[in-house]
Amino acid sequence: MKWLRRWLGGPPPTPLEDAIWTAQLARIDGAEALSSDRARHWREFTTRFLTDKAITPAGDCELSAGDRVLVAMLCCEPVLDLGYDWLRGWHEVIVYPGEFGVRRHHLDEDSGIVHEWDDALAGECWEQGPLILSLTDTVQAAESPLSGFQVVAHEIAHKLDLLDGSLDGVPPLRDKAWHVRWVHDFQSAFDTLRCNVEAGNETLIDPYASESPDEFFAVASEYHFTDPELLAEQMPAVAGHLMRFYHPGTLTA
Repeated sequence: MKWLRRWLGGPPPTPLEDAIWTAQLARIDGAEALSSDRARHWREFTTRFLTDKAITPAGDCELSAGDRVLVAMLCCEPVLDLGYDWLRGWHEVIVYPGEFGVRRHHLDEDSGIVHEWDDALAGECWEQGPLILSLTDTVQAAESPLSGFQVVAHEIAHKLDLLDGSLDGVPPLRDKAWHVRWVHDFQSAFDTLRCNVEAGNETLIDPYASESPDEFFAVASEYHFTDPELLAEQMPAVAGHLMRFYHPGTLTA
């Protein structure tokens, strides 16, 4: 397995060919504005990702070499300033051609009845397993991003959240004071959004963010990467935390 060879000290990553890198970079909206230093940094991360992690097609998905590079690029984008080590702890991306079905279960503790239903997803993050993505939605996130919808950033946010062992909407932070402020500000914004959603009020932030604190962090991360102006307008404290978290100031765009 790729990750095992890497851990055992296998050969260095195979450099990406210029043609395939340039073609995939051109597919990403806004990439033309990148500095040469940042593009080179992104290419290094992508090359490491392709060596460290398997990208596995599922459900009759046909992945071209370019598609694999694109998936790797989008998985690396959220951690470009954080550092590649933030992608540690998991080893595979499973890619379906489009939305994929899952079977949900919920135990009603009061009645003891188990409810089951089918759901269709564009992405999923397993706590101790792979990232799962829809290729259609991944390509859309790259080529035609929509405000608040970036499936890869959403699922990577869950992986970052899990690095401290708890899926609670709080990734590992550099200091305790920041952790306290983060929890306070995110909880306040989450509670406000949830109250508005429960009251039936229309919200500019996707109401799915009100499902739980971890989904709130993941959805807010989607806005950070697709529509930071709206996030700053609606939730300035949250926007400030995400800017500090995702961009500690090591590189410029």
